[in-house]
Amino acid sequence: MKKIRKILEKENYIRIKLKNIATNHLELKAKINDVRGRFILDTGASNSCVGMDLIEFFKLDAKLSDTKAAGAGAIDMETQESADNFLKIGNWKTKNCHLVLFNLSHVNTALLQHNANEVHGIIGADILHQGKAFIDYNKNVLYLRKLKTIKNL
Repeated sequence: MKKIRKILEKENYIRIKLKNIATNHLELKAKINDVRGRFILDTGASNSCVGMDLIEFFKLDAKLSDTKAAGAGAIDMETQESADNFLKIGNWKTKNCHLVLFNLSHVNTALLQHNANEVHGIIGADILHQGKAFIDYNKNVLYLRKLKTIKNL
C-alpha cells in the first residue's frame, strides 16, 4: 500500500509540519505579507483570523466590518477585515487571503494558562478549503494542494 505522503505529493500537495501544543491544538508557522507568525490550526473556525492589535505588524489594509465574531468562550466581538493578503504556509502560497481581525486576548490568555505560547492568529477552514487540505493527525502534518495561479510567487 502506498503511503499517503507519496500519493498526495504526486497530486501537488505540499507537506507542512504541525506542532501539538499543551492545549492539544495544532500550531503552525506562517507568513502574512512576508511577516512571520505563529498560528493555531482550527478546522472549526470558518475564517482565518489575526489579532486586531497586529494590523501594522502584518501590514494589513483593515476595513471596518459589520460582522460580529464569536468563539472560544467569547461572543459579539467587534471585527475588522482585510482582503487580498499574501499568505505563505511552508511552500504553499496564496495572494487571496481574507482575514477577520478581532481581539484574540481571550485565546492567548487560555493558551498561557496551559503553559503554551501566545499566537498571532488562527488558520481556519477558509484556507483549508482553498488548499484542499488533508490533515494527518497521527504524524502532525498538514497537506495543502498547490494553487495553479500562484506558480511564480
